Amino acid sequence: MNEDPLALLPEIILAVASVAGLLLGSYLPRRRQWPVRLLAALACAAGLAATVAVWGDPVRTVFGGSYAIDVGTNAGRVIVLVAVLLTLGVSAREFRSAPRESEWYVLILLAALGTIVLTGANDLLLLVAAYLLASIPLYAVAGFAKDDAGTEGALKFYLLGALLGIIMLAGATVLFGVGGSSAYADLQKALGTAPAAAVAVGFVGVLAGLLFKMGAVPAHFWIPDVTEGTRPPAAAFLTTVPKIGGVVAAYRLAAAMTGSHLDWALLIAIVAAATMTLGNLAAFFQRDVRRLLGYSTISQVGYLLMAVAVAGRNELALPSMLLYLGAYAVTNLGAFAVVCALPGRRTIDEYRGLLRHQPWLAVSLVVCLLGLVGTPPTAVFTGKLTIFAAALDGGYAWLVVVAAVNTVASLFYYLRWITPAVRRSDEPDPAVPGGWAAATAYVTAAGSLVLGPLAGLALAALRGDLASM
Repeated sequence: MNEDPLALLPEIILAVASVAGLLLGSYLPRRRQWPVRLLAALACAAGLAATVAVWGDPVRTVFGGSYAIDVGTNAGRVIVLVAVLLTLGVSAREFRSAPRESEWYVLILLAALGTIVLTGANDLLLLVAAYLLASIPLYAVAGFAKDDAGTEGALKFYLLGALLGIIMLAGATVLFGVGGSSAYADLQKALGTAPAAAVAVGFVGVLAGLLFKMGAVPAHFWIPDVTEGTRPPAAAFLTTVPKIGGVVAAYRLAAAMTGSHLDWALLIAIVAAATMTLGNLAAFFQRDVRRLLGYSTISQVGYLLMAVAVAGRNELALPSMLLYLGAYAVTNLGAFAVVCALPGRRTIDEYRGLLRHQPWLAVSLVVCLLGLVGTPPTAVFTGKLTIFAAALDGGYAWLVVVAAVNTVASLFYYLRWITPAVRRSDEPDPAVPGGWAAATAYVTAAGSLVLGPLAGLALAALRGDLASM
């Protein structure tokens, strides 16, 4: 057993910070719990430093090969921790001086920890455990407001998560039974001689749980209701961070399946096409901005799954997927940051005249929404372009065509939001933007623009193999 706790230093920091935040919050006055927010931010900064320090180390596995330390895990750590820092920014005003403020920060730290473990899980049993750790805190996050809409969304979220979690566990059991092991490295060797039908059942079962984490078809039903019903900062976190773990875990699982005779790549390609198409079509006529962003996040998962479909077949698949994940996380949180800065504006029409009243917020919104389309020179453009190239080289030209059509089509509903925001209006400004959320919107918009031209450096840093491949 190659036990090395220091290899899990970022994860340990998050776990310790979660426990310390829970204890600290229980002793602090209910209206002065900002030290827990500071603790969460320091934990994320320390985790980032620990990850950067080991970025160039050789690929390895620890704890009996169950956890991989490679480019997928390290990139997942960085993206998740940066996303948590941005979430702290968009939630500062919403939860400041709230009686349960410390609980909010502890929940997002625990969910972030589970998500990171998902990115590095190299064993089916650890994958299931990470799924639970990344899911249970999120059920509480979804219903944090304890109002009718939030409770309804949280209940749908929980019921679907519990169902697909059971299916995932059943699938893992089948793969363990036919492969003789739960480790990905052993499964990659054993599944080639296993019964194809049993392998298919097991793989679909495990994939179902990961599709739920991503919010992909057919496990996407919770996203629009939760996004619309929960608090805006919670919606920002729920539609961004869980996808990071789900996508990387799906890529790692697909890479482990390359030894089987199952045509898993075609299945994932079909799911990718259905996800991006349904997400875009459902977003076309949404008037509520939160619900629109919810369907937008579904469509983005479809593009990410294109890289999973060619896992192990193309050297560009993994770095392009990780680049897209990072760009998507920053850009999506930027769009939600504008929503959090203007909580009184719920519909597209209520953003009319934003450019006149809040010009920098309007510019940030335009940059983030066009970034989600994939407009140059934003980071999402480079990520999407490289994923298209990887899918094309992997033999899925038809999927690239579907994705290109969906990209053009998505411009319609983003412009439906942008147009009133930049249109002239003589009405008085109904709201004053929140300081931290507005600042987060500015930072993310600038980050999206800066990361685009630097994508070549990012791709070079993200090249490498997974420990399971």
